[in-house]
Amino acid sequence: MTKPRPLDGITVISLEHAIAAPFASRQLADLGARVIKVERPGVGDFARAYDTRVKGEASHFVWTNRSKESLTLDLKNPDALAVLMDLLKDADVLLQNLAPGAAARMGLSFEALHEKHPRLIVCDISGYGDNGPYRDKKAYDLLIQSEAGFLSITGTPETPSKAGNSMADIAAGMYAFTSILSALLLRGKTGEGSHIDVSMLESLGEWMGYPMYYAFEGAAPPPRTGASHASIYPYGPFPAGDGGTVMLGLQNEREWKVFCEIVLQAPALATDERFDANFKRNANREALRALIVEAFASLSTPEVEARLDQAQIANARMNDMAGLWAHPQLKARERWRDVASPAGAVPALLPPGRSSAFDYRMDAVPGVGEHTEAILRELGRDPAAVARLREAKAI
Repeated sequence: MTKPRPLDGITVISLEHAIAAPFASRQLADLGARVIKVERPGVGDFARAYDTRVKGEASHFVWTNRSKESLTLDLKNPDALAVLMDLLKDADVLLQNLAPGAAARMGLSFEALHEKHPRLIVCDISGYGDNGPYRDKKAYDLLIQSEAGFLSITGTPETPSKAGNSMADIAAGMYAFTSILSALLLRGKTGEGSHIDVSMLESLGEWMGYPMYYAFEGAAPPPRTGASHASIYPYGPFPAGDGGTVMLGLQNEREWKVFCEIVLQAPALATDERFDANFKRNANREALRALIVEAFASLSTPEVEARLDQAQIANARMNDMAGLWAHPQLKARERWRDVASPAGAVPALLPPGRSSAFDYRMDAVPGVGEHTEAILRELGRDPAAVARLREAKAI
């Protein structure tokens, strides 16, 4: 028997594409919510066509869309919009990340819906929020990484660099997810739904809190230091003699002393006046890096890791994607499940946060419009009505 999940009985209607809203709604589905994903007839969410890396399916799409139902509706068609309005009668959440103003023009603003459906929670995700001078600007992940200052502190001194994944989209999706959870809790107290306005800029801006405060009142911002920490040293990647790379991090002077004694086997270095405090090590990075690289040159990656573990210095391998797929810790904790998709079963990581009370939902990634007819039958549309919608290309 399946254990009850936290969001069993909650219905989410999502007008979503790309990453931010799909990531939010997938996490709601993980917790048991029924998520009905509204897609364009024929082509669906444009993220389906980003690539073909997962047995012909798109990597972004497979990641963010399991456990959902796909309903195709051309919302420019009045009959298709009427289907959506019928769904909202019994829905708990409307989530959308359409182009700025698009949902409101279709009568899907919180203000328009609240009178008819006072318990409905409406969550809008946009680049810059629903007011202010940037309200109508288009926003994509890389543009927000730039606008939020993320690129200014990421990369090398010569080259600003974007994050390797969709940081702004993920941040917005996370805040939409947690905001919807809090709105459901609030509705349990007040009986009323609320409006959530999630901005990608504000979401990534929150994650920029440390560098912003580091540059408080015009102070110099953190420098771009590649994969090394901007203000603590040594804290970053160092090559081993076998061509591998070890990431290590020192946090305090006690660790620096042990690092010199056990790892570098050069105890006198601990009191070298160039390196006997973090601010000095940070200022003399190049000289210290040369000494560390020299000490590691005769050691293999496992030997470097062994010395670091012996000294209880935090360390990690610089894994690639193959290394993450095969990570022994994920295997030992049984974090992988197979989920169905239009291309067959694919492996998927369980969501973070193992619970003793319930199992996460790990259902199929849907095909475009896979659940359209079943949902229309639920709403009382007879076969003739469904045929008319299909003939009009409304579904």
